[in-house]
Amino acid sequence: MRTGRPKAALILTNEERERLDSLAHRSRSSPALARRARIILACGEGSDGKVVARRLHVTPATVSKWRGRFVRDRLDGLYDEPRPGAARKITDAMIEHVIVRTLETKPRGATHWTTRAMAKAVGLNRMAISRIWRVFGLQPHRSETFKLSNDPLLVDKVRDIVGLYLNPPEHAAVFCVDEKPQIQALDRTQPILPMRPGQVERRTHDYDRYGTTTLFAALNAKTSEVITQFHQRHRAAQFREFLDLIDSRVPASLDVHIIMDNYGTHKTPLIRNWFAKRPRFHVHFTPTYGSWLNLVERWFGELANRQLRRGAYRSVPQLKAAIQEFIDAHQADPKPFVWTTTADSNSQD
Repeated sequence: MRTGRPKAALILTNEERERLDSLAHRSRSSPALARRARIILACGEGSDGKVVARRLHVTPATVSKWRGRFVRDRLDGLYDEPRPGAARKITDAMIEHVIVRTLETKPRGATHWTTRAMAKAVGLNRMAISRIWRVFGLQPHRSETFKLSNDPLLVDKVRDIVGLYLNPPEHAAVFCVDEKPQIQALDRTQPILPMRPGQVERRTHDYDRYGTTTLFAALNAKTSEVITQFHQRHRAAQFREFLDLIDSRVPASLDVHIIMDNYGTHKTPLIRNWFAKRPRFHVHFTPTYGSWLNLVERWFGELANRQLRRGAYRSVPQLKAAIQEFIDAHQADPKPFVWTTTADSNSQD
């Protein structure tokens, strides 16, 4: 025969069940809160407290506690109550003073505040300053650079190029063209120490130079396949040779749209005459200081990060072979770069 007070009914609404399920499974929930949510969900199914305790590996007292808290306070009852402690020593006025001083002043003889300098100036310890800055997202030690395009046709050029990415013309190929000049064949002055368990790869900071090469590349915006050519120089004559290569690789039935920057070799009379004799080629120049619009720059970044930056080359042929290996791997499984923002969004940025 059952004795004791009967338990209050625990009935979950659909909204509460969805909220509890989210708390129980989302990665941002604390383990304690997720466990409490699972307890309430199990109790809401009508399971006995002892059964729930065995299933979730907690004590029956824990199940009873959080079940009672939920019946009394619903979802708010699952959160920890404020605990008593020492009164705050740093007032809101002091925090405001630190923030205003950080944003609007500079320390004497320096360009930015440090935690120690600010702590000395306002009479707090540096850990308090660090916590205040962290809460309000202040990082006086950091600085970033930016460059604004002064091209009077910025908006028109952005819309033109982004339009090619988002809505490429039919019966045409869109190529992003540029050169990566003066790629250096470098080798460290001492042998590279390979990665080991508990130890990252190590190399000397100084290096020896063994020559340079220039890589011309045309990235197909739709397929991400590339047409490449090596040259020792990057003048108009070499650029024309590369254009001849593109012309020979693209079927004659297709128009060719070329996206490139305003580098001097791209606008010489030799290059202008070459385009004038080939009406199927259409040139689209990126805005001044806007080469980031050219997708081939993203591909050059992959080349630098994955092959060049940590490579060691004792000759130009060895450097070319490594670059060609990267190109072959890319061509075997090309992954197109997907442009996701509209032209107006990029113009505003």
